[in-house]
Amino acid sequence: MIILGSTGSIGVNALNIARKFDLGIDVLVAGNNTDLLNRQIEEFKPRFVAVANKEAAKKIKHENVYYSNEGIKETIQKSDSDLVVNSLVGFAGLEPTIESIKCGKRVALANKESLVVAGSFIDMEKITPIDSEHFGLWYLLQDKTIEKMTITASGGSFRDTPLKMIEKATVKEALSHPNWSMGKKITIDSATMTNKLFELLEAKWLFGINDLDAIIETKSIIHALIDFKDGSTTAHIANADMQLPIAYAILKKVEERILKPVDLVEIGELEFRKIDPVRYPIWEIKEEILKKPYLGAVINAANEVAISQFFEDKINFLDISKKTLKAYKKFEDFKPSSLEDIFRIDRLVREFVGKTN
Repeated sequence: MIILGSTGSIGVNALNIARKFDLGIDVLVAGNNTDLLNRQIEEFKPRFVAVANKEAAKKIKHENVYYSNEGIKETIQKSDSDLVVNSLVGFAGLEPTIESIKCGKRVALANKESLVVAGSFIDMEKITPIDSEHFGLWYLLQDKTIEKMTITASGGSFRDTPLKMIEKATVKEALSHPNWSMGKKITIDSATMTNKLFELLEAKWLFGINDLDAIIETKSIIHALIDFKDGSTTAHIANADMQLPIAYAILKKVEERILKPVDLVEIGELEFRKIDPVRYPIWEIKEEILKKPYLGAVINAANEVAISQFFEDKINFLDISKKTLKAYKKFEDFKPSSLEDIFRIDRLVREFVGKTN
């Protein structure tokens, strides 16, 4: 297979599955973590390797090293593998998703931004999501009429923080997730609830369902629920470990133990909460953006710029959502007719957020 983002948490777990089931790796793509990448190269012996830039490429111990977005696309084109695991972070993951589909490959997709910004231009038949929530929804599907799909949220770093303290939160505090360790950007997206907004947009494209919602489940044991027309509801319960959805995305069928089953007696009790726009301001546009899912391109670009500004101490934590919502209102009439429109609005939104207070 091809693994894009091999040194991140999803990539490392994908390689764990490859190791467990003795699967071949044709291409490894990473950013600047060259030490880990070199260790992965030594173990898995890919034919091609790609990294973020020329400087990183000089540190790679391999005879076929490429770099930049063009280099990544070239490795996809050259590879004989028909499976791409795309766990790149942010808008940068879109072009590799598109290129993979053009090359007739199946995409195990952890780069949620691909669907958030360009879902209407992507062939969903080529996509298998790597996400505990969407995996949970898929796992629950039956030959019955679906009324509603619900995914769960952890609540993020400031789930229990007094509201008056959130505005002054530091980057370190924002990156302290209550349930697990993730990448920096997704941890911030979890804290603002932007990540869950993105996952609802993904679910809309993946399952063609309009009635979608999310709730907070503080222990992250229940990942998804489906309400059926007959009045029954089913829930997907599993310990939080990305190896399960990754295994299914790669292998399609799994018949051996991947995770330890949940012991509900040990868990004891579960707590559910509504997602309150007072704590999570981005949630005020949830219903509207589900009706206009193509505006995900605006939300994503604004959010990426605002997060960068937060990491640089240029804005406070609550400003991330404020800036995103300001861009959303500015470009609310955007409706793309081509992929070129997606790349154009991405540039315009980034410029707007970079210039506004």
